[in-house]
Amino acid sequence: MQAKYLKYFLNFKNPSGTSRGVMTTKETWFIKLYNDGKTGIGECGILRGLSIDDRPDYEEKIKWTCDNIQLGLEALVLELVEFPSIQFGLEMAFKSLGSDNGFHLFPSAFTKGFDTIPINGLVWMGSEGFMRKQVIEKIESGFDCIKLKIGAIDFQTELDILKSIRKEFSVSDIELRVDANGAFLPDEALNKLKKLSEYQLHSIEQPIKSGQYEAMAKLCETTPLPIALDEELIGVFKSEEKKNVLQTIKPQYIILKPSLIGGFRGSSEWIDIAEELNIKWWITSALESNVGLNAIAQWTYTLRNNMPQGLGTGSLFTNNFDSPLMVKNGTLQYNFNKDWEFKI
Repeated sequence: MQAKYLKYFLNFKNPSGTSRGVMTTKETWFIKLYNDGKTGIGECGILRGLSIDDRPDYEEKIKWTCDNIQLGLEALVLELVEFPSIQFGLEMAFKSLGSDNGFHLFPSAFTKGFDTIPINGLVWMGSEGFMRKQVIEKIESGFDCIKLKIGAIDFQTELDILKSIRKEFSVSDIELRVDANGAFLPDEALNKLKKLSEYQLHSIEQPIKSGQYEAMAKLCETTPLPIALDEELIGVFKSEEKKNVLQTIKPQYIILKPSLIGGFRGSSEWIDIAEELNIKWWITSALESNVGLNAIAQWTYTLRNNMPQGLGTGSLFTNNFDSPLMVKNGTLQYNFNKDWEFKI
């Protein structure tokens, strides 16, 4: 078996804003495996400034992984504990190598086009007009679950946007989620959550910055609005540490991004612990190309979680790879009659 890697930059169609800044490009890496005339492809979806493996030796570690591919998946994954995005890329590549066409990693009713995955429509931060325009587009295209990134513009303006949605659409019409990406200060968070809760939101992701366990635990205990941990899960590697985080904070939900928390294995471990503690969860992609999104979506379908998942990022980029994945009527679907075009 042989392996090689390459870097690729995905270009956003429109600058995409979060409370951490505006993105115009997204760096990603691919690992390609070659064995007995077959090829496997995996995507290492790093998010600079957020991924725990955003380190100066990142490329060096991918190179080491490819140079030592003969060690096999089990040994390599153990060696790559501090590089969750490479763990995931490797898991994906080995799954791809063993598939019929390189892209049917988890064959199911989803990959055969018989079933769909409900997803949320994502509204990016920006001016009030830009955010309102996105909300209208999502509703008109059939989404009944919308997630808004908040925390970058005036808070009252964000409340006004939520209020305007709720004036027209009830809870039974539209489920609203918000993601603060840690934008609130601990001493102001509860008051902001109370104001947000007036609009009957499903949940808020990461209201304060990660690593503030005591403050987050207090928020989760007193919040009028369900809290979902997201960034809080990044960089927690050991099973006992994961359990400690969830037992300490006691969130209502956790959100799993395989590229950021160790792929299928790392995510599955979080799920097992969460279910043991009666904590609900859902899966979200992390701005991967359609290659990574495909792997996450197929795996997610096998978990049989009926909540809307966060898997609709494939259309954000101008130079993504054509694939059978398509978003229609608020769901992610797999068009079995369409071929992949992965050429790099």
